[in-house]
Amino acid sequence: MSKDSPDLVQGKRLLDGLKKAGFHFHRTEPGEDGPLLRQRLSGQWVDLVYIEGFSHNCYACRQRRSELIIPGQGLVERQVSGGALAVLGELSTWEAPS
Repeated sequence: MSKDSPDLVQGKRLLDGLKKAGFHFHRTEPGEDGPLLRQRLSGQWVDLVYIEGFSHNCYACRQRRSELIIPGQGLVERQVSGGALAVLGELSTWEAPS
């Protein structure tokens, strides 16, 4: 049995915290290491996170849910990309929409 690295343990804790914060996820490809797609819908916000690789190709975005486009105001409020720990860490600071 192999011991998980400290970074992997931290990543798992962040993922568990996001589950408790209302994110529902699924694998976008088969296998236990397939990319994860998470989504949280609440109030006027859609929070999305995509985790492909541990150290690269990860992305999170908070977007306003609106059918009305206001000139000069984009729908994306926050976004982050990079490694899994950076993205999950930033995402964990986003308050759950009310």
